[in-house]
Amino acid sequence: MIMKIGIDARFYGTIGKGLGRYVSELIAHLERIDDRNEYVIFLRRENFDDYRPTAPNFRKELAEYRCYSLHEQVLYPLFLRRFRLDLMHFPHFNVPLLYRRPFVTTVHDLILLHFPTVRSTTLNPLTYRLKYLAYRLVMASALRRAKTILTVSETTKKEIERLFPKTKNKSIVVTGCACSEKFSENQKENQPAETSVGPKKPYALYVGSAYPHKNLERLVKGFDRFRRQGHEDFGLVLVGANDYFYERLQKEMTRERLGLGVTFFGRASDEELADLYRNASFYVFPSLCEGFGIPPLEAMSYGLPVVSSNRSCLPETLGQAALYFDPEDIESMAAAMSQLADDEGLRTKLIEAGRIQCACYSWRDTAARTLTVYEQNLQKNDERHQQTA
Repeated sequence: MIMKIGIDARFYGTIGKGLGRYVSELIAHLERIDDRNEYVIFLRRENFDDYRPTAPNFRKELAEYRCYSLHEQVLYPLFLRRFRLDLMHFPHFNVPLLYRRPFVTTVHDLILLHFPTVRSTTLNPLTYRLKYLAYRLVMASALRRAKTILTVSETTKKEIERLFPKTKNKSIVVTGCACSEKFSENQKENQPAETSVGPKKPYALYVGSAYPHKNLERLVKGFDRFRRQGHEDFGLVLVGANDYFYERLQKEMTRERLGLGVTFFGRASDEELADLYRNASFYVFPSLCEGFGIPPLEAMSYGLPVVSSNRSCLPETLGQAALYFDPEDIESMAAAMSQLADDEGLRTKLIEAGRIQCACYSWRDTAARTLTVYEQNLQKNDERHQQTA
């Protein structure tokens, strides 16, 4: 039986950041492994041209419904109804309350629930509070109604079960994530070119946003302490779009007279990012909460030793391939960076362990596990129909 599966890809590509990576990699690898079922990929106008189906059983449709909007909640389910999908995959918790056909949803993390503060948004406190309550309502509804809940780590699975106890009676499947194949194909020793994009060596590297849970305020303080411990020649390069959160970080650093050796690189192209990875001394990841933690894996794929927070899913994802610190302890952070900078043997050990750790994950495996979930749910639906016929 050929099934008709929909995938909500409105976050597809770079506009969706980490979620966009998950959606685009999942679709690309489903195209490679499933030539039987029919897929309808729903995109918005801003990323519609970014996706070009490469398999005849995949097609795309324009779904111009802004995420987290009233149109999404009211009009999007009416739009989806016309496609008569056997199963819909919402790769985020923003499932329309009025959608009533079978669906699965992916919950990547519960950061929104761990950090419900106005520092996480540009909205005024009252508006943010109302929006936060709406988010909780939509998330709880999605988890309650989903046929299967997908997530990316055992840590997040346990968090879902703890914060939403009723989900313990549901099927929650860990499908994992990975770093892109383009990273694993560009190992550091294969292309040892000098950087063409500016930062003075040696430097530590961070790639990502400056959202509060990313903990960059403590990182720059820890780095300042690290420099004072005999590492004045080191720089810290922060790579990420120069948005409200990065601008706020820069203002806070100016106010506290921090920032010696810190470079705000801004958004990097793929080529620039490759150079930055190849020429960095080590990668630092100070996050307080993550669903999986792709960036340090990408650093490992380039042959970079990684020093990381010991919180959330990161020990699960990175295993023995990282040197860990307490992200709320600036001294712990500085000490870990000093240990990594001073110990060549440790760096070599972590580089080798990192290559092995990266090989534990692949987007093909993620897609295969996801396809199994689709087929199991569709089989159950078919059995129910036969029983009621």
